[in-house]
Amino acid sequence: MSANAAGEPEIVIRDAGLDDLPTMAAIYDEQVGTSLATFDTEPRGAAYLGEKLASAGGSDIVLVARAGDEVLGYAYSGPFRPRPAYAGTKEVSVYLAVGARRRGLGRALYAELLARLDARPDVHTQVAVVALPNDASEALHRAVGFEQIGVLREVGHKFGRYVDTAWYQRMASGG
Repeated sequence: MSANAAGEPEIVIRDAGLDDLPTMAAIYDEQVGTSLATFDTEPRGAAYLGEKLASAGGSDIVLVARAGDEVLGYAYSGPFRPRPAYAGTKEVSVYLAVGARRRGLGRALYAELLARLDARPDVHTQVAVVALPNDASEALHRAVGFEQIGVLREVGHKFGRYVDTAWYQRMASGG
């Protein structure tokens, strides 16, 4: 394993594997209980992410960022809607462990995920949903080429209040 100049383990972004699921689930479930990054209200555990991993390699992608043995975050693409006419549109998300935020890791994960999606002729556009307010997530999405295309008012209800969501869209390179 290599290290950076500060002696910390190098961050590696790679396809997620079964051994990554427990830590990925812990990252997600922490977000369920503490933030609006997901509108789930109960922890989902590793089985939920196992379903995403099972569909990876086909039309979906699941990536993890690791430093040594530690999973710091993950990003994935999934179907936008189940109807065939939406097949060229992917919904994307990124989740980071508490200590891994605001270090550029979300941008690095998205860069790899979006590059892989851009390389596929069957993917035309990507969409992402951001609960509002969330300045950091909005800045991340703009930084990797998304533009806000609309806001749905009070469509979520979590932590005793109604929450707006902003929709972001990014056209695949050459799209």
